[in-house]
Amino acid sequence: MAAEIVNPRSDSKTHGAAGADGISGAEEPFDPAFALHRGGKMAVQATVPIRDKDDLSLAYTPGVAKVCSAIAENPELVHDYTWKSQVVAVVTDGTAVLGLGDIGPEASLPVMEGKAILFKQFGGVDAVPIALATTDVDEIIETVVRLAPSFGGVNLEDISAPRCFEIERRLQERLDIPVFHDDQHGTAVVTLAALRNAAKLSGRTLGDLRGVISGAGAAGVAISKFLLEAGIGDVAVADRKGIVSRDRDDLTDVKRELAELTNRAGISGPLETALAGADVFIGVSGGTVPESAVASMAPGAFVFAMANPNPEVHPDVAHKYAAVVATGRSDYPNQINNVLAFPGIFAGALQVRASRITEGMKIAAANALADVVGDELAADYVIPSPFDERVAPAVTAAVAAAARAEGVARR
Repeated sequence: MAAEIVNPRSDSKTHGAAGADGISGAEEPFDPAFALHRGGKMAVQATVPIRDKDDLSLAYTPGVAKVCSAIAENPELVHDYTWKSQVVAVVTDGTAVLGLGDIGPEASLPVMEGKAILFKQFGGVDAVPIALATTDVDEIIETVVRLAPSFGGVNLEDISAPRCFEIERRLQERLDIPVFHDDQHGTAVVTLAALRNAAKLSGRTLGDLRGVISGAGAAGVAISKFLLEAGIGDVAVADRKGIVSRDRDDLTDVKRELAELTNRAGISGPLETALAGADVFIGVSGGTVPESAVASMAPGAFVFAMANPNPEVHPDVAHKYAAVVATGRSDYPNQINNVLAFPGIFAGALQVRASRITEGMKIAAANALADVVGDELAADYVIPSPFDERVAPAVTAAVAAAARAEGVARR
């Protein structure tokens, strides 16, 4: 079957040979998604006017030479006289794009543009999409290192596991600017915030909870480590072959490390075994969890089924057994949405020119996000909306303060 392409100009969706607008064929209903994306979703805009020769001589030659010379003598001035400290590179290789998988760099661009406008809309941070035509770990690292002088931070996006772990780690070692893989840490921050509030609502603490995570990819690994850092009682992680445990001989290096850190109860076998009596289910894997397994969870359990568009546990099923239900979807309450975290995290880090993003900064972000809910806390409101105007300022301030407290702030 030929790929379907939309022509917003003619309000038709067509297939077949290219015509004047690059498409032709039988008319079908207009698709607004294509209309919105035509020409891209972002552009570069000047912040200074160029109205006459005097403006031109200041913004460009000869005036610009004075600034360049000053930066050459004192490289730190680049933060004051360029946009470097206000801009993030959104870097991908297109290997793990949303729910689409390995679709390549060109096809990833609409998502990367989307990420960039979310940075601006929700955090006031400029961002530039960079889709790389390589999946080689060393080539990605070397490319980003060479691009780094132009940016105040790097947001790694939609890079498949386990490669994403090594790429992030090695870039953090080589660069003195924040490097943040949002698929890992953004998801973890928002999950922790929601879980803190769910526990508070039920009169418990994180330490009282035993969690089970479905999915041992980028998000699953990061969430499990982050929840342990934050003080959860125990957490077990399941991949396609069952619980990640020390007795398995088929684990990658990342999963072997995970087996050492998690599953203190020593559970083995399938996901369903771990869910029996568990207080928390966190889904970042897709697939479907049997209703019988959900029913076996502890009374007052929490179900965070975050796969999109089809949650691992449908909310109607989850509500039969769980006290708090969250998903990754915007059409249900308690959406676990990364946009609640990454704009404010980067805004805070850039504000103080942080050299990196620490665990303490991420925990501060999660706590600030949870606190936004305040006295409005309820089973259907354990996490605020992305459109709550209190979110970004709260996260930004908390991250900046944590950076200063941890000694990674440079202003």
